[in-house]
Amino acid sequence: MVTAFQNTQVLLLAGVLLAACLAKLTVRERAADAPDHVHGVPVPAGLARLTAVRRSRGMTVGLGLGEGVLGLALLATSHLSVRLATTIAFAAATWVVGELRVHRPDAGCGCFGGLSAKKVGRRSVLRAVLFTGAAVASLGAPLAGVDVLRDVQVQVGLVFAVEVALFAALSPELAELVERRRMPAGLPCERRRSPLPETYATLYGSAAWAGHENAIASAVPLDVWREGCRRFVVFAGRVDGRDVEIVFAVSTAERDRDVRSAVLVPEAPEVSAAPEVSAAV
Repeated sequence: MVTAFQNTQVLLLAGVLLAACLAKLTVRERAADAPDHVHGVPVPAGLARLTAVRRSRGMTVGLGLGEGVLGLALLATSHLSVRLATTIAFAAATWVVGELRVHRPDAGCGCFGGLSAKKVGRRSVLRAVLFTGAAVASLGAPLAGVDVLRDVQVQVGLVFAVEVALFAALSPELAELVERRRMPAGLPCERRRSPLPETYATLYGSAAWAGHENAIASAVPLDVWREGCRRFVVFAGRVDGRDVEIVFAVSTAERDRDVRSAVLVPEAPEVSAAPEVSAAV
């Protein structure tokens, strides 16, 4: 029974890693609703930039490919180095999820790409801990994943079904997947509903914001309006000792949202000349 349980963990972890790889490569992450505050407290600029790096497309693809390679290795070989690498990966993921729940619960864990964009809750932390426990249990498994599939025992099938049901109950990604499938496809960006918090999240995570952040004089925008596929946000700023207006044009598209910026120098008001007064003689 113990051997069957250990072999089941190999099969389970391989499936989870391959599913995470597929999700990261195909489902893009949405912007969080409150990227600049947690429980009403402003997020430090360094932590906000670190979160932006984690959510960057390049980082997501890199992690997804690494998980895919690890999942295929679990299926192909029973070498201890692969099992150790899997255990370390899940232990690190558990630490990251725990840190996100404390410091950035609004950012989402990104465990399954864009499907994991909602706030990090207790279920996500518990799931990560259980995955790490499964990885530890798999260290002593004698078979590779492919060998387990070739001769599936009744005990393996039952344990696998129970564990899949348990992890499905702990996964908020299933509800997100159903919600995305219900959304109409191909909606034009000018007609797409784009909440203001989504615009701010996209703005604060962009390179354009990072380039002008130190020049912005006030966090409260002077003006906000939407035209077509972009929402414009204007902030008061100061550059080289001059008062300026920094305008950001944030895309309202469903995916691949970009941010453009421009610095405007307000025109000085014209001073009318005082009328000449002639003295009467």
